[in-house]
Amino acid sequence: MKERTPVRVLLADDHPLVRAGIRKVLEQQPSVAVVGEAGDGEEALRLLGELEPDLLVLDLNMPNRDGFAVLREARDAAPGVRILVLTMHASIEYVSRAVREGADGYLLKDTAVQDLAAAIDSVTRGRPYYSEVAQRALAESVRRPAEESSRLGRLTSREREVLAAVARGQTTKEIASEFNISTRTVETHRAAIMRKLDIRSVALLTQFAIREGLIEPPPVV
Repeated sequence: MKERTPVRVLLADDHPLVRAGIRKVLEQQPSVAVVGEAGDGEEALRLLGELEPDLLVLDLNMPNRDGFAVLREARDAAPGVRILVLTMHASIEYVSRAVREGADGYLLKDTAVQDLAAAIDSVTRGRPYYSEVAQRALAESVRRPAEESSRLGRLTSREREVLAAVARGQTTKEIASEFNISTRTVETHRAAIMRKLDIRSVALLTQFAIREGLIEPPPVV
């Protein structure tokens, strides 16, 4: 019997230790070959075009274009690529949005060791793979009335990126430089965010961003 060609995998996560852990898990699978790593969204899209992997294992919270932006643009960069989201977020909003944006699978990091190999095998064979928590979130999103959708859904993709940057404590100039936009545009986005969320302080915006999973909570010291 002819051996199956190893699945060529690109890892995209902004935490080097997380990428190292995922790589260690994958290197134990003879049917998988890790061909590259990306630490932010722009690098992920660039490597997709250069390496043309079979599968992208993608975190959702990354700088320089988040995982949702990568999901939207990935198949233009690498037609035919399968995408497995690997994240810490199990909320209805995250799961349903990732699926809408084109994720072939959705797996939580705390079950990656047990489930990653099965998830990769499933999505590369053309079958979706969702962890049990993600399945429950998708079922709940179908039952949830539209008017109860998250406030986060009111924001555009760029507004979510600006919100995350504001919550991380970046200045207007730093945000403008990161996204290659003017400071006036940053202020326009900030005003729109506050209006749509009905939040009037940076402190409350930061709390909201942490609660919605846009940024990591500060470490406990």
